[in-house]
Amino acid sequence: MTDARETAADSPLRTTGGAPPDDGGSSDTGAPIPLLEPREGIPPVIADADALAEVITAFAAGSGPVAVDAERASGYRYGQRAYLVQLRREGSGTALIDPIACPDLSGLGEALSGVEWVLHAATQDLPCLREIGMVPSRLFDTELAGRLAGFPRVGLGAMVENVLGFVLEKGHSAVDWSTRPLPEPWLRYAALDVELLVDLRDALEKELDRQGKLEWALQEFDAIASAPPAEPRKDPWRRTSGMHRVRRRRQLAVVRELWQTRDRVAQRRDVSPGKVLSDVAIVEAALALPSNVHALAALNGFGHRMGRRQLEQWQTAVERAKALPESQLPQPGQPVTGPPPPRAWADKDPVAAARLTAARAAVSALAEQLNMPQENLVAPDTVRRLCWEPPKGADDESVAAALAKYGARPWQIEQVTPVLVKALSTNGTGA
Repeated sequence: MTDARETAADSPLRTTGGAPPDDGGSSDTGAPIPLLEPREGIPPVIADADALAEVITAFAAGSGPVAVDAERASGYRYGQRAYLVQLRREGSGTALIDPIACPDLSGLGEALSGVEWVLHAATQDLPCLREIGMVPSRLFDTELAGRLAGFPRVGLGAMVENVLGFVLEKGHSAVDWSTRPLPEPWLRYAALDVELLVDLRDALEKELDRQGKLEWALQEFDAIASAPPAEPRKDPWRRTSGMHRVRRRRQLAVVRELWQTRDRVAQRRDVSPGKVLSDVAIVEAALALPSNVHALAALNGFGHRMGRRQLEQWQTAVERAKALPESQLPQPGQPVTGPPPPRAWADKDPVAAARLTAARAAVSALAEQLNMPQENLVAPDTVRRLCWEPPKGADDESVAAALAKYGARPWQIEQVTPVLVKALSTNGTGA
């Protein structure tokens, strides 16, 4: 295997080329070619059981990896459910499936069991795919592969252009995919998203192998595929934009009540919470603690377009928070389960702060040598935990064991253990 420190800038993939066998690569002038139509045209949207059964049969009979993508309606609908699923496989063609009309795709998932799924930014799509019964046992993430290979731009459009020499039209990425029927230009866009995904996967596999990073990537893909579903976030209301302005416990209670009321309304109406009430409005109400509907209506975010009934709903939430006994008011900040914020280290533990500075510098230098983002080399939270409470001895064996405990993959442990051992010996005096 070649030296992993070879950079992507030296790669033959940095120029356009390597396009699908039947379409050629970039043009003779080297300019990328616009990809305007799927090879077999836009397939019909699968929206009934009989058509779905045919797709399942076709994809079970295909060969090689299967390209998978999903479109959500973020910013329009409540939650992150899939509103369109796209697949493409050699010998099967492309399929566009409506998961609202066909909400159980577990049969398709089972038909593809054991097949490698190719996704771009897999962690974004896997939760909504899991909801409809599609869970891969093996995957290849082309975005993550691009990061590990050192590409500076890893969006699908940029990767397809830089690696394969084609330009994807990305104008419909943020549309309301819950729209029915879906317009033909949107369907064309969706089909093209999986058109070259397997070709991109094959080219990136060769590039990772050339750089000596293929085994690293395979470990990362296995970690994604085997990860359990994410736990629900504790106190999600604390992520309200502008929360840094809210300091008193009574005000925090108002944020919580308004956020939870908004969430219930949004879920019932199946709309994005931001379309029900903005974060700005929630924070303004918390800071002002309005005494009545008239005072609430004067605040930013509760403008003249809001009806009396809606205003009364929000004011009632404010009053519930104002009526809570002190014992039920939320505490400022969230319970800290790990190290304190790094900005506080110099006062709390100067030696730990020195270790963290040394570790960050060492990891940054190594990431630059390996030509990949620092966060892909080792999770920043892992570095903080190691520096705050170093393992006893802080030798290669103990540091490697601690890294494994925090979820680092074997390749990461091999790469970062030596530099972290040296950083953990820093005593705050420069020694």
